[in-house]
Amino acid sequence: METGWLLAILLFFHIIPRNAAHIVGVSIGVGIGGGGVHVGVGVGNAGSGGGGDGGDGWMGGGINPRIPSGSSETDLKSAYTALQAWKSAITDDPYKIMDTWVGSDVCSYKGVFCADSQDSDSGPVVAGIDLNRANLQGTLVKELSAFKDMSLLHLNSNRFNGTVPDAFSDLISLHELDLSNNQLSGCFPKVVLDIPNLAYLDLRYNSFYGPIPEDLFNKKLDAIFLNNNQFDGEIPQNLGNSPASVINFANNKFSGELPVSLGLMGSKVREILFLNNQLKGCIPQGIGLYSDVEVLDLSYNSLMGHVPDTISCLEKLEVLNLGHNKLTGELPDVVCSLRSLLNFTASYNFFSGYSEACSKLFFRNVGFDVSDNCIPGKGMQRPEPECSMIPSGSLSCLRIPAAQPLACGSLGDLLESNSSGPKLSSSP
Repeated sequence: METGWLLAILLFFHIIPRNAAHIVGVSIGVGIGGGGVHVGVGVGNAGSGGGGDGGDGWMGGGINPRIPSGSSETDLKSAYTALQAWKSAITDDPYKIMDTWVGSDVCSYKGVFCADSQDSDSGPVVAGIDLNRANLQGTLVKELSAFKDMSLLHLNSNRFNGTVPDAFSDLISLHELDLSNNQLSGCFPKVVLDIPNLAYLDLRYNSFYGPIPEDLFNKKLDAIFLNNNQFDGEIPQNLGNSPASVINFANNKFSGELPVSLGLMGSKVREILFLNNQLKGCIPQGIGLYSDVEVLDLSYNSLMGHVPDTISCLEKLEVLNLGHNKLTGELPDVVCSLRSLLNFTASYNFFSGYSEACSKLFFRNVGFDVSDNCIPGKGMQRPEPECSMIPSGSLSCLRIPAAQPLACGSLGDLLESNSSGPKLSSSP
């Protein structure tokens, strides 16, 4: 994830004071704690925290060194006012972090760290707040918008409730916003789309609900985590506009069909997780345009039709999970031949068979699960009465004719030519 590493390096040099002994963890790329500096990638599947935390108890930073003389008194006074306002909104603090938030020296507050301003004449500014796993209870306050030099705000694994203040649009330097594992609620917080330099958005494990806006996919976000909320409605058709490398919409209530533009996101995307929603219809044929995708999880939905042969173009695919849908037909030989495949789950569907290449997966030490299907002669399959009622019905999916050689390099042109013609029926 080249952009993620580049962002990590940029943040590293932007937020770390020259003489800091204790700083906090960062969820993408860089983590800094009392033991020194370590590097790691914190994006992934439906985990609960960012890369900067781990273990038990509060994992935020220590106390920063005293700020040097010549600092901007105006900026630090504004920071003091904002942090005291937030402290007043904290109703429970089991780790006594707020006990250090005393006095005007905000750079000595636990979880708050400073760095020299990019304007050398301005002195230190608050460059980040990391209170991951602090277990604080309270609300987010509008006064936090005062930190216009802040690059990251990490608040995962707390008990913040209420909504995201509209004033967050003033956080013009913010690159990372992690509000995961809290008790926030309300509609999708559109204010996050007004944060001009935001690259990492993590809202997972909250109680947000309702539809998500189209503008989410027009913003230059590298990672979008919305999993484990109550979002619903259809996924906007402009999904393909997103430049994100990780998109996790798992465990929500999204409905409707997968957007056709799913195949237009380009080669940057690495992980797509849409599991456990209420999606239906076909798997878009254009999904094979993802040349570098490593994880594709569409399980626990109501998808129907065949598995597109174009998935065979995903040469770096390691995890493919199509389990618990209503897919039919035979599992394609070209899909089971993927060289990087480590786990292929196709259980709880209505597949009628699989190819020789799929049989060889067992000998390649690839996890391969085809239980609870309709494959004759195989154990652990559905009862015959269930298999006589194939769910696809009259569903028609775009399909590249089998007689036509599949050239992944020209897949885009092939799909365009097929889309202008009649759609072919998905037959077992």
